Amino acid sequence: MNSGKVVLGVLAGLAAGALLGILFAPEKGSDMRKKISKKGEDYADEVKEKFNEFLDDISQKYEHVKEDVSDFVDQAKSKAEDIKKDVKAARG
Repeated sequence: MNSGKVVLGVLAGLAAGALLGILFAPEKGSDMRKKISKKGEDYADEVKEKFNEFLDDISQKYEHVKEDVSDFVDQAKSKAEDIKKDVKAARG
């Protein structure tokens, strides 16, 4: 499953739960607004953290692929040089 879809699903679930909690909570408006503000900040921090983790994961995968491609290119160059040497040896 795509990690972006998982994060989106978790956030949607959190938002739905928070909304239901707010609708059914018997509290004063000012207290409720403070709680909503605090929860919003908490969720924003959590989203930032998850996004940063996602970016770190993508960066690590990119670097790994970059190294693999570099190794492949080096091996291909080495094989090409070997073939050139073999062709020169066969000609003369």
